Amino acid sequence: MSQSQTAETQGLDRYWSTVVVLTLLVVFLGIGSSVAGEFWRWLNRPVEEVRVAGPTRHLDKVAVAERLAAGLDKPLLQLDLTVLQQRLVEDPWIHSARLKREWPPALEVVLEEEVPVARWGDKGLLNHQGDIFWPSLKPEYASLPRLSGPAHETVRIMQQYHDLNRMFSAAGLRLTGLMLETRGAWTLELDNGIRVVAGREELVPRLKRFLQIYRERLVADAARIQQVDIRYTNGVAVSWRAETGQENAG
Repeated sequence: MSQSQTAETQGLDRYWSTVVVLTLLVVFLGIGSSVAGEFWRWLNRPVEEVRVAGPTRHLDKVAVAERLAAGLDKPLLQLDLTVLQQRLVEDPWIHSARLKREWPPALEVVLEEEVPVARWGDKGLLNHQGDIFWPSLKPEYASLPRLSGPAHETVRIMQQYHDLNRMFSAAGLRLTGLMLETRGAWTLELDNGIRVVAGREELVPRLKRFLQIYRERLVADAARIQQVDIRYTNGVAVSWRAETGQENAG
């Protein structure tokens, strides 16, 4: 065989080798695509179960799962978990929610429930972070301290409540309410029913003076006292429940 014939034969061999390789590649790609499509369809089936986890006291996990399942209109992989999470936290008792896809097709939801530490005004509650939420109030929360004031001051009011409550506990009293007015004035409510108008200046010195006067002159008549105004340089003004007038003390 001549050199030219040998070169031609080798060229044909390379051509057919290339054709065979490309054919096999197309076949493998077709098979792979078909397998991938079947696998995708297996993964992306409709959700069969919604599981809700996390300790709860006020939330019904079954009701949460049913409510979430009723709104699922797409198969598992096409669900927007961010949208579903936002939908869940619209419930005032849900502080946070984490969603995760599971197989066989299921959604797992881990809830963190709100834990109220105080009432906010007449209708709201505060959590430990100072966030206000607005559930239907239950009688069991009547014993929580009642705080109120500008909404952006919740953390400050909570801290002030804890600080002042320690001060009053040493005198055998407990704060049941604390209000901060827009202009910065403080008003306290005590567990014996007395309302203390403290103002906005020299709060701690005024309250120390009040506690001294209370121990020395007012404690015996505490049940008759409606309000004590301590916004005075010397002494306090007492409003008595059985009387309409005021009597200065101190």
